[in-house]
Amino acid sequence: MAATYVDLRSDTVTRPSPAMREAMSRAEVGDDVYGEDPTVNRLQEVVAGRLGQEAGLFMASGTMANQVAVGTACRGAEAIVEAESHLFHYEMAAAAARSGIQLYPVRGSGGVLTWADVAPAIRPAVEYLPRTGLIALENTHNRAGGKIYPVEAMAEIGAEARRRDIPVFLDGARLWNAGVATGLPLTAWTEHVDAVTVCFSKGLGAPVGSCLCGPADFIAAARGVRQSFGGAMRQVGIIAAAALYAVENNVERLAEDHHRARRLAEGIGQIAGMDVEPPDTNVVMVDVEEGAGDGASWERTLAEEGVGVHALGPQRIRAVTNLDVDDAGIERAVAVWEKVAGRLRAS
Repeated sequence: MAATYVDLRSDTVTRPSPAMREAMSRAEVGDDVYGEDPTVNRLQEVVAGRLGQEAGLFMASGTMANQVAVGTACRGAEAIVEAESHLFHYEMAAAAARSGIQLYPVRGSGGVLTWADVAPAIRPAVEYLPRTGLIALENTHNRAGGKIYPVEAMAEIGAEARRRDIPVFLDGARLWNAGVATGLPLTAWTEHVDAVTVCFSKGLGAPVGSCLCGPADFIAAARGVRQSFGGAMRQVGIIAAAALYAVENNVERLAEDHHRARRLAEGIGQIAGMDVEPPDTNVVMVDVEEGAGDGASWERTLAEEGVGVHALGPQRIRAVTNLDVDDAGIERAVAVWEKVAGRLRAS
């Protein structure tokens, strides 16, 4: 791609920095299946500590981490999920295929479920209905535009679920963004759930990896589920070092991505035919009015002009700021967007 290409398709497109590569080259390694990789062990301890959990388990991807979590928590039962969640849309029906879990999608407001939304979906204990085995939440919520989950809503769900002995899982792939944007510790959310995943290869810029955290006995059981998914890794400290570098160096800088997302939304919002909601974090959702082109046309035409975005629907486009896009890149993206708007209107 040209040096001027501005890639806003996702915050997963970033490349490791020289300092991160150096950390990888110096990583101490061992056999993680035997629990002997010191870099992996250090990463798991650091992340579990930040999340207020007893233990952690490093995995190759966010999808694997999510699927190990739900497979450990409620195999053979039903999990309540938000209708636009990553678990429901982007994980290849793996909960059903791998763990015999039925997903019950419940539509929230802007990706946020309240207890009033969840309660009617809990199954009564009768022999011909599936057992409600899990409530799964997402923070920040990708398809809702990086929406931050209100702590109060999560606290109510956590409290009510515990009264009913139903575990709560948090897909916290972009939880780091919620913490930086609000100034709250990550434990403000995680104290209300039974297990949580976080990702290192999105806003934090590592090339690969996520971590599942929770009680020690849960993580011990999750190690077996990870093994059954083919997820056991050996001298994996080489990539765990990148994740550890990301956690120790790239969290606070997420504020820059949030600032640039607001600037991007402001710039695009001034273009005729564009409806843009001010972002909570680093995900900008643009709804294109009828007659101003469709999502697929915008994705294709912007790419031709050197700006990468992702069409999420017939009229919706997602742009995600990340550490490889600086202020100049954002201004270029806005200018290109305005140019393409004129071109598509003329067509």
